Amino acid sequence: MSIALEAVDAKARPMTKEERKVIVASSLGTVFEWYDFYLFGSLAVIIGTNFFSQFPEGTRNIFALLAFAAGFLVRPFGALVFGRLGDLVGRKYTFLVTILIMGASTFVVGILPTSDTIGIAAPIILIILRMLQGLALGGEYGGAATYVAEHAPNGRRGFYTSFIQVTATAGLFLSLLVILFTRLAVGDAEFAAWGWRIPFLLSILLLGISVWIRLQMEESPAFQRMKAAGTESKAPLGEAFGQWKNAKIALFALLGLVMGQAVVWYTGQFYVLFFLGAVLKVDTFTQNMLVAWSLLLGSGGFVFFGWLSDKIGRKPIILGGCLLAAVTYFPLFHLLSKEANPDLARAHATIEVRVVTDPALCSFQFNPTGTSRFTQPCDIAKAALARASVNYTVEAAPAGTAATIRIANGTPITVAGNATFAADLNRQLTTAGYPAASNASVVKMSGPFDIFREQPAVLIGILTLMVIYVTMVYGPIAAALVELFPTRIRYTSMSLPYHIGNGWFGGLMPATAFAMIAQTGDVYYGLWYPVVIALATVVIGLFFVPETYKRDLFADERR
Repeated sequence: MSIALEAVDAKARPMTKEERKVIVASSLGTVFEWYDFYLFGSLAVIIGTNFFSQFPEGTRNIFALLAFAAGFLVRPFGALVFGRLGDLVGRKYTFLVTILIMGASTFVVGILPTSDTIGIAAPIILIILRMLQGLALGGEYGGAATYVAEHAPNGRRGFYTSFIQVTATAGLFLSLLVILFTRLAVGDAEFAAWGWRIPFLLSILLLGISVWIRLQMEESPAFQRMKAAGTESKAPLGEAFGQWKNAKIALFALLGLVMGQAVVWYTGQFYVLFFLGAVLKVDTFTQNMLVAWSLLLGSGGFVFFGWLSDKIGRKPIILGGCLLAAVTYFPLFHLLSKEANPDLARAHATIEVRVVTDPALCSFQFNPTGTSRFTQPCDIAKAALARASVNYTVEAAPAGTAATIRIANGTPITVAGNATFAADLNRQLTTAGYPAASNASVVKMSGPFDIFREQPAVLIGILTLMVIYVTMVYGPIAAALVELFPTRIRYTSMSLPYHIGNGWFGGLMPATAFAMIAQTGDVYYGLWYPVVIALATVVIGLFFVPETYKRDLFADERR
C-alpha cells in the first residue's frame, strides 16, 4: 500500500484514495462489531424477562443490567490479550480474530433457549457469551484506532480517527433501527415472545460482510516499518505496564482523559434511555426514536471536534466536554422530566412521600449475583416506590419499628402482613396526584417523523445537546491516546486505559446509578456518578496529561 510514512503538513494535500479506503474499511467493520455489542443493552429488559425469569422483577432488572455490564468488565482483559497480539503479529490479523469472536457470540444469543426451557444454564451461557463479546471488543477499538492513526499524516490524526469514533454511535443507531423495524414488522407481543431474536440472528450476515472487508485490508505501514527495522517489542505487556515511565502515562490517560469521557458517553447514550423508560415511563418506541433522532442530529460532532482537535489540541475539547456535562446534567435531566412526563415531574416536586422505619431494617438493594432476596418490609416498600418512579425519603423511627409509607397527609400504609398493600399504595399515590404510567402527559410519538410538535422537539433538542457533549469527549480521544505511546507498544498501551475507563467506569454506570436511586429515593441521585467522575477527570487531565496534537507519530521510536 502506497502511504506516505514521513511527517507531512496536514494542509499540504487532501485525503488520498488509499487513506479513504483504510478509514471506510476500519469503520464499517467496527460499526458492525458495536452493533453486536449494543443489541444486548438495547434489549436488556426483554433479555432479563427471558433469561432471568426465576428471579423477582426488581432483582431481574438489576441482574439484566449487570449481565450487560459483564461485557464491559472483561474488556480490559481483551485489551491485554489482543493488544499484545496486535503489537506482536500485527493489526490486521487481530482484527479478523476479534470480529469472528464477536459475530459468533452474538449469533448464538439469537438461538439460545431461555431459562424456562433449560433453567439456570440459560443465564450462565448468556453471561459467558456476553463476556466473549467483551473480550473481542477489548481488542477491537485499540486496533482500529491504531490502524487508522498509523495511516494518517501528522496534523490530521484527529480528523482521520474521528471516523472511528463515529462507529460506536453508528453501531448503537443501527441496533436501535433494526430493533424498531423488527418490532413494527412483527408487533410488540410477538417481538417480546420471539422477535427479539431476529436482530441477533442478523449478525451472521454482518459477520460475513465484516470478515470480507477486513480481508481486503493491508497491514499498518508504521507496523511494517517497525518490523522491517527490527525494533518491535518482545514483551509488550511488560514494557507497557512493567516500566513506570510507560505505566504512569497509561494511568494518567485513564484518570485524566478516558474516565470522564466514559461516563459522559454512557450518560448521553445509555443512561438516558434507562431514565426515559424506567423513571419517566416513556414507551420503548418513543424513547428509542428520541435517542435515534438525537444521534442522527448530533453525530457530526465527532468529525467536527476531531478536526478541531488538530487545530487547538485534544485536551481543551475533551476536558471542556467533561466540564460542560458536569455542570449541566442536573438541570438538563430535570428539564427532560418536565417535558417527557410533566405530571410525574410535578408530583416529584410537590408530593411528599416518606418511608418511616428503623433504618437498620433496610438493605442496600444492589445485587451483583442476582440471588439475594430483599424481604424486609422496608425493602418491599422502597422497591414498590422505585418501580412507581416515586421520589421518597426514609424517616428514621425507633428500633424495631415496622415500615410504613406516608404519602402527603394520607393514612399510613403498613407493609408487613398487608394483603392489600399494592392496591393501597396505588390508590393513595393516585389520590395525592401521582399519575398513572399511561397518563396523557407522557410524550408519545406516533411514528418516526412525529417530531414537529413541541414535546418531542424539545426532548430531541435536550438529547442532542447531550450527544454533542459525547462528541466533544469522544471525537478526539483516539488521536489523544495513540499519540501518547510509541509504535512498539501502542496497541497494548492505549487499549488498556481505554477499556478500563469505558468498560468499568462507563459500563458499570447503569447498575450503579440504579442502586443509588433505590438507596436514596431520589430519581436524580444517580447523576452524581458521572458528575463527580467527570470533574475529577478535568482536574487530573489539566495538570498531569500532556498535550500531544503536534507530536510526530513517525518519529516516536526516537523517544
